[in-house]
Amino acid sequence: MEREAGCAISHERFRSANVIMNLRIKTDGGSRGNPGPAGIGVVIENADTGEVVENHAKFLGKATNNQAEYKAVILGLERAVILGAKEVEVVADSELLIKQARGEYRVKNPDLAIRFAEMKAFERLLPRVTYRHVRREYNKAADALANQAMDEGMGKK
Repeated sequence: MEREAGCAISHERFRSANVIMNLRIKTDGGSRGNPGPAGIGVVIENADTGEVVENHAKFLGKATNNQAEYKAVILGLERAVILGAKEVEVVADSELLIKQARGEYRVKNPDLAIRFAEMKAFERLLPRVTYRHVRREYNKAADALANQAMDEGMGKK
C-alpha cells in the first residue's frame, strides 16, 4: 500500500528557465519496526541555485528501513527523469545504499536486489548520476518528510 502524504511541486521554474537543470536529490527512508510502517522523504533541489523544486512525503505501508531508503532514491530518480535533469546528485544518510549504488558493496539481499535494479534502470535514463553520503544531521529535511509520511500513514497526524 502506497500513499502520497505530502507533495509540493513548482513546475513553473522549469518552464520559465528553458534549460535542463542539474538536480540534487536528498532522500531518506525509515521504518518503525524493521519491518514495520515505513515512509520516505525526498527533497529535489536545483543544484545550481539550491532552490527547492519538489518535496515528497510518501507512506509505504510495511517495509524494512533499507527498502524504504531505496524507494526514496527510486522516487527521486523517477522525478529527475520526468523533469529532464542533465546531472543528478543523490544525497542520502544510508551508507549501505550509497556504497551499493557506487558499486563498493555487493547487494546480497534478494529484496534489495530488486530495488537496486529498479534504481539502476532509472539511473540509465539520465546522462549523469552521482551518489554522496552525508551524516544524518545534514539530511534533516528529507528525514522530516519521511517521518511526516509515517505519522500520517499511521494516523498520528
